[in-house]
Amino acid sequence: MSDVSSSLRVNGGRLWSRLMEMAKVGATSAGGCNRQALSELDMQGRALLKGWAEAAGCEARIDAIGNLFLRRAGKNPQLPVVMTGSHLDTQPTGGKFDGVYGVLAGLEVIESLNDRGIITDHPLELAVWCNEEGSRFPMAMMGSAVWAGRLKLDEAHGIKDRLGVSVRDELSRWKFPLADDTPRAAVKASLEAHIEQGPVLEQRGKRIGVVTGVQHMCRYEVTLTGQEAHAGPTPMHLRKDPVRVLAEVLPVMYGAAKSLGEDARFTVGFIETKPGSPNTVPGLLKFTVDIRHPDAGRYQALKQKLFDTVSAAIAKHQVKGGASLMWEAPGVSFDSACVSAVREATESLGFDKEEMVSGAGHDSCNVCAVVPTAMIFVPCLGGLSHNEAESASPEDLSAGADVLLRALYKLASA
Repeated sequence: MSDVSSSLRVNGGRLWSRLMEMAKVGATSAGGCNRQALSELDMQGRALLKGWAEAAGCEARIDAIGNLFLRRAGKNPQLPVVMTGSHLDTQPTGGKFDGVYGVLAGLEVIESLNDRGIITDHPLELAVWCNEEGSRFPMAMMGSAVWAGRLKLDEAHGIKDRLGVSVRDELSRWKFPLADDTPRAAVKASLEAHIEQGPVLEQRGKRIGVVTGVQHMCRYEVTLTGQEAHAGPTPMHLRKDPVRVLAEVLPVMYGAAKSLGEDARFTVGFIETKPGSPNTVPGLLKFTVDIRHPDAGRYQALKQKLFDTVSAAIAKHQVKGGASLMWEAPGVSFDSACVSAVREATESLGFDKEEMVSGAGHDSCNVCAVVPTAMIFVPCLGGLSHNEAESASPEDLSAGADVLLRALYKLASA
């Protein structure tokens, strides 16, 4: 390692201060954040970041799906950029670090290079991907999917939130461009820093996760139509109650997940009945199912079990409907050279590391389809995320940013 890179460190205090300042945008009473995609609070967060980045010498641009890019010039503007970043949008009851850490760690890399007067050969670009969470608009990792060519722009523009507001509506409201008339910039490599969102690093006493890939995952919506009826006079055997399907699906699917090993994941995250009256048998039931597994065969087995169980229960209880795929992200393996850059940076800093596969989906799942990619994880308290109590230590966050700095510097050197 060169003399320059062997001494590179971020300003951990500045990183922490910026994280706490960003956390005020959309702050919740329970200590978390609610900064959902393309909302006014999301725009406030973007404006805060943009101000910091422009003060650090970066040039900003926004694409037709609402992704924000902040570029730091390199010695040779003709070379492809080296990218980093994550997302600023949160869950409705999200935390201070999910996504935003990767964005602000990237900004801290830029500012730390500025402090040293270092200009990299390749330009650096900080990406803020739009609607990564998929909590407001039901398409997780939406912005990066469009950027990578895995989702059509018109299709993404048409996605609506539960109030019927479309992505296009909100992009227009904020006067973002709607035409896809700018080609994707050439990118040499991309790294994303993130809290782990799981307990492995903390439990094993490791400071850095060298992420080698991401497991298979998908999300279904199950829609069931029965018959509304009075809860009192209607005998149980005469009801067409869609909730009975859910009652049969849950134990079967939890049992199937258990049988497929500790890596299997089955989650019902949203349940809605209509008309939603306590003394009426529902005529409509909707629920979402999230399925994940790192092994392709077991992942497919869990998906098939869902279809078989839902179909059998529908026939048994004389209701109509089925499961429809809302979103799927096949498992990925990250680029070996990018993973090596992260590994070498971690070792040069003397941090204990764990090589691991991510259990959560990230924008890097899409980015890696077109660009060599890897990720860096740091521990979060109790492995807790998508929760207002989400927490990470300043020391671990600084360590992850140090790894990001050294790895990016290596990749951005011609």
